[in-house]
Amino acid sequence: MATKELHLAHTKGFCAGVVNAIDIVERCLKKYGTPLYVRHAIVHNTSVIRDFESRGVIFIEDIADVPADHVVVFSAHGTEPAVYKQAQERHIQVIDATCPLVTKVHRQALRYTARGVHVVLIGHRGHQELIGTAGHIRPELLHIVEDAADIDALTIPASTEIAVLTQTTLSLDDTSGLIHQLQKKYPHIITGKKEDICYATQNRQNAVKELAKICDMIIVIGSPNSSNSNRLVETAKHSGTASFIVDLPEDIDFKRLTPFDRIGVTSGASVPHILVDQLITRLIQYFPGINVFEYPSVENDIAFPLPPAVRDVSL
Repeated sequence: MATKELHLAHTKGFCAGVVNAIDIVERCLKKYGTPLYVRHAIVHNTSVIRDFESRGVIFIEDIADVPADHVVVFSAHGTEPAVYKQAQERHIQVIDATCPLVTKVHRQALRYTARGVHVVLIGHRGHQELIGTAGHIRPELLHIVEDAADIDALTIPASTEIAVLTQTTLSLDDTSGLIHQLQKKYPHIITGKKEDICYATQNRQNAVKELAKICDMIIVIGSPNSSNSNRLVETAKHSGTASFIVDLPEDIDFKRLTPFDRIGVTSGASVPHILVDQLITRLIQYFPGINVFEYPSVENDIAFPLPPAVRDVSL
């Protein structure tokens, strides 16, 4: 029997946007105490949410559930302008944990709307980020696209200038085919620049492609509601390698791994590194003698600024 190999992706654990959002909640807990209200899951990860709930954080979806004159943190996924207005009307202090890369998309959406440009927004209907971005675009200018059929159904005249924005948890690979289809249908299209995409999403999908070259099974640690984690599973499968998602290390079914000799491990951008480490420890314990291969990270020294309200709070 061949000695099993364990290959660890060069990008795993939190991205800078998630680090920033979690840091903001931690500082708010210290500054404002509990209960602390957070609108929507601060990040899409079961472990992170359970930990914050155990410490007095209350996650809500409707701003009406926040008592007047309290503090609320808005999640990393971004929030529509109407919700900011509701908070202001009820004298609720907002601490904004929106990922700066998402905020960049919001600003572009506002610029297009101000010019009266039709915006095709590529993403997953119902995802919090898409809802937030859509809220920055006038309804008559907004066209949400999930797949090729949605593009075929667009009734905007071909001579119209349109712009394309994408959900940041999608990569170039996820959107390139759709954008190409839009370019053929609309000659006067404005597309984003390569640097406008989320580096973390692209880096993690690139890492999975590298793992797929040497592994016959890839485990993705991530929660079922995490868009970027699910895309990693899809990337592995599209590369011809078996893959599945697991929420917590204790959920792993080791018997499922028995037929495979070269196992890869990666994680979504909202997964604590400790969960990755715990899963690796479990794999090493279950498969004694497994050879572990680790690769240098490509995301060192990336950080985003904190909001002024909590910038001076030390942890």
